[in-house]
Amino acid sequence: MAIGILGGTFDPVHNAHMAIARTALDQLGLEKILWIPTGTPRYRESARTPATHRVAMLKLAIEGEPRYAIDERELAAGHSGYTLDTLKSLGGKPVLLLGADQYAKLETWYRWREIPELASIAVFARPGWSAPDGRAKFVEMDQLDISASDIRARLARGEDVSTLVPARVLDYIRQHRLYR
Repeated sequence: MAIGILGGTFDPVHNAHMAIARTALDQLGLEKILWIPTGTPRYRESARTPATHRVAMLKLAIEGEPRYAIDERELAAGHSGYTLDTLKSLGGKPVLLLGADQYAKLETWYRWREIPELASIAVFARPGWSAPDGRAKFVEMDQLDISASDIRARLARGEDVSTLVPARVLDYIRQHRLYR
């Protein structure tokens, strides 16, 4: 089975994440997308929002799409949070789905040279980033200038983000008073 891996803090999950997943299914012939929310890795700042809320929002965003599943392994106590360790634990050779901004940082990742041995890499266009080198497949898509940090800032200012996140996610954010 051709599986795509889409990891991130999903703090919150937003419409660019959703577009990447849909485009991956359509253009890469994937049968399934595993959404992998990050835990509290040692190498970067943790997500602002607790994992329970991030997973709940993710569940709402992907509900009704049988080709989507959430994999919570990186949220387990003691998990390193390194992509390499996650790929090793998954087995097979999935397709790692990355925005061009993240791919540009690949050489800073833990044991990054081993990642292409464990997964194919597909890179998705992002505003302001160019196509990657020949180590990855470049996937054309409409570029959405959406980031979770911008969404959090807008919500903190009381601004409307209804065009940036799935409606059910926005309802959840409002209900739980997140990002204020």
